[in-house]
Amino acid sequence: MSAKLRISGNSAVAYGALSAGVAVAAGYPGTPSSEALTELLRYSESSDPAPYVEWSTNEKVALEVAVGAAWAGQRAMATMKMSGANVALDTLISAAYSGTIGGLVVYIADDPGAEAGMPEQDTRLTALFTTLPVLEPSNPRQAYRLTQLAFDISEQIQLPVILRSVTTLAHAVESFEIDTEYRPLNREASFQRDITRFTKAGARICLDQHQSLLERNSIALELYRQHQLNRLIYSGTGGRSFPGETFSDIGSSGNGAAISPAGTVLASGVLSQSVLELHERFPELKIAGMEAVLPVDEEFFKQILDTSSTVLVLEELEPVIERHLRSFAQRSGWTGRIIGKEDGTLPRVGRYTRDLILLGITRLVGEKADGKPAGQALEAAASLSPAPVPPPDTIKHPITFCEGCPHRGTYMALNHALRKTGLGQKKTVVTGDIGCTILGMNPPFHSCWTEISMGSSIGTAQGFSRGGIRKPVVATIGDSTFFHGGIPQLINAVQHRTDLLLIILDNGWTSMTGFQVNPGTASEHQQGGARRVEIEKIVDAMGVDMLQIMNPFRQDKAVEILSEALTSEGVRVVISKAECALTRLRREPAKFKYVIDPEKCTFCRACILQTGCPALFVDEKGEKPVTAIDWNSCTGCALCYSTCRFDAISPKGANK
Repeated sequence: MSAKLRISGNSAVAYGALSAGVAVAAGYPGTPSSEALTELLRYSESSDPAPYVEWSTNEKVALEVAVGAAWAGQRAMATMKMSGANVALDTLISAAYSGTIGGLVVYIADDPGAEAGMPEQDTRLTALFTTLPVLEPSNPRQAYRLTQLAFDISEQIQLPVILRSVTTLAHAVESFEIDTEYRPLNREASFQRDITRFTKAGARICLDQHQSLLERNSIALELYRQHQLNRLIYSGTGGRSFPGETFSDIGSSGNGAAISPAGTVLASGVLSQSVLELHERFPELKIAGMEAVLPVDEEFFKQILDTSSTVLVLEELEPVIERHLRSFAQRSGWTGRIIGKEDGTLPRVGRYTRDLILLGITRLVGEKADGKPAGQALEAAASLSPAPVPPPDTIKHPITFCEGCPHRGTYMALNHALRKTGLGQKKTVVTGDIGCTILGMNPPFHSCWTEISMGSSIGTAQGFSRGGIRKPVVATIGDSTFFHGGIPQLINAVQHRTDLLLIILDNGWTSMTGFQVNPGTASEHQQGGARRVEIEKIVDAMGVDMLQIMNPFRQDKAVEILSEALTSEGVRVVISKAECALTRLRREPAKFKYVIDPEKCTFCRACILQTGCPALFVDEKGEKPVTAIDWNSCTGCALCYSTCRFDAISPKGANK
């Protein structure tokens, strides 16, 4: 059944996979990719038939689940963000050498501008490292189409295909007609027992697999051309081009293709859509779009260079396309000008805004062609006065824990315990980890000082300890991150008897990326009858020297437990356990909230300074400043109540 839906790029990938007959999909949440698997999971829980979908322990596990399904002849997908591809890289390289049987699509979303945190990593470099094909849609409509095509190409060349997205595309919304039904292929699973393909047992096997990988990439190029994934999309003569048209078809003379007087813009992925939105201002420009990025198509490059004296290359992050184009231009003897990152015009950092695109176009149309300025296009560029973009260091995004977050209580208790024991925050090294836990670095807590990768808080704490930092060394990690990458590090600490305190902040969900389940989520919320895995049993089985469980909302007891743990020796683990407030409130409203009596409030602001809760704000009672609570935000967690020494804060029924 088809319907016209208004959906995001991530959802378009999900529906494209359903239409392609994906049988197995696995991933680990990571913004900006999370919603793709979330949409598949939603579909699988509400429809029959449906593919098998899971949130895996980490990206490596997710990819291995997908690889196994693909080796059994099924279509499979793994989803992750660019940082997650690092975790999966070992498996990805080996799978590239062995290839696939069923179609295998690896959906990876990059984050130019680092809007979701972590490094600005370019998945195309990962693809170059693994020698895998890359498709990069330009809009949600194409994300839907190219997802289906990626499965087809994967099966035809028997290689995994990387489907690359970026934040702009992943969250962009478009209305178009899609097939909303799952189209299962109903393939019978089987496995070809072939050690020369599915193992690495010997140099000859690995060399043959590498050669096969290169040959299959050549086949991918032919498929790109058949489907016109890289083509001229605006002719520079006043009209759009159409599938099947080449550069030489447009503006050609008796002696061949005419040279564009204003030049050509070569844009990859979603940037081609951005350039098209400006095409009326620059009617002389040719616009070429690339949605099949790797392996590079030098025939396509030749079409561009044969009809252009100047080329502007638009691609976010690394100059992958530009470097290939420059190499081909030099080898072919082309003497024109290439504008991009390597000549210093455009940056390798950040998302390409409208202003940056206009900067590149202005440079392009300002170039000389046949000794004459580029006419109308240059005049159009000169008339534009885009609004200035503030530099990144002037853009402030205050980030703190949500109202009622149990992690807020954990860091409050830790800081109180450090004061109580006389150890002090300034003398204590606290390592942080990926996820909500790292927000402890911000005011008012100032409690986390490192962040590297999943599980690294525990490994880094061991390095500090072994490097001579006096105790205490404290590592903090979330529950999902502990399952993802913290277990091996804790085993290492126990084995080598490293002196440290680990605080596991267990809120029952993978909250920062959208409240996905993880192995520690309660069984009643697990998908498809899956069961909960208890962190405390895993930790206890490792043989740690101390294991305590605390409720971060019971501050007096929590401070007592952490004080004991801070002053003990060996490998100590404290599990701070309370469910994420937002998931709990979705099921049951708060029974009571808190109010501040303005007559009793002394405006000492201890509640604000110690909790940093967004529900607290400064109000006025007459001419007297007082602290107040926004009832629309209050979750009734009682942390502000625990800080008030003047009995000014009290609970009140939420239904009153």
